[in-house]
Amino acid sequence: MRGWLRGLLIVLLAPLAAMLLYLGVAFALMALPVNRHDVQAPAAVQAWVLSNGIHTDLVFPVRGHGMDWTLLFPPGHARAAPPDARYIAIGWGDREIYLHTPQWADLTVGRAVSAALGRNAALLHVSHLREAEVTGGAAYRLPLSQAQYERLVAYVRASLPREQARPVPDAHYARNDAFYEALGSANAFRTCNNWTGEGLRAAGVTVGRWTPFDFTVTAHLARAAP
Repeated sequence: MRGWLRGLLIVLLAPLAAMLLYLGVAFALMALPVNRHDVQAPAAVQAWVLSNGIHTDLVFPVRGHGMDWTLLFPPGHARAAPPDARYIAIGWGDREIYLHTPQWADLTVGRAVSAALGRNAALLHVSHLREAEVTGGAAYRLPLSQAQYERLVAYVRASLPREQARPVPDAHYARNDAFYEALGSANAFRTCNNWTGEGLRAAGVTVGRWTPFDFTVTAHLARAAP
């Protein structure tokens, strides 16, 4: 009888222990960032990281500094991108979560488990934003040197099949966005926020060594002034 109770206790506590270990590792690696002691070149591009409390996007000026994002992600792929959009927000994530979870309340256990196990392909989500939609939200300043910006541009391009943007037909959250086929697949150890963090690490930005949560991406960035 005692053996049966011990086995039941292990079964019940194992998921909790795994979750606590996952969180502990995330916090530990957030506190030991990479690129912290690198000599930073003068900032040339004011970019941003935008967070909704769960998911992060990289946000860049639509044009300038050698890159016109509208040539890669044409505004015409959105239903009605604002003509005065000044920024473009780019995020990566699980295809099923993106397409079937416009609100987090729509998330089902089945889709969450499927995403955690890496069973689905990935997509890029691209939104054309006015300035107030960036600086007025949960934005974190991301000042980049020209070299850092070019690395992030290359990182985003490398996330596309053959570096070409192929829109997903009739897939939108709003009038200003579109989804694109992307390489890879998300899972519990490479989440949508890991994609953001990997780009920042590759660019030489100070960021945690593993970034499964939004706060592990933004921990070493300055919040935009209200």
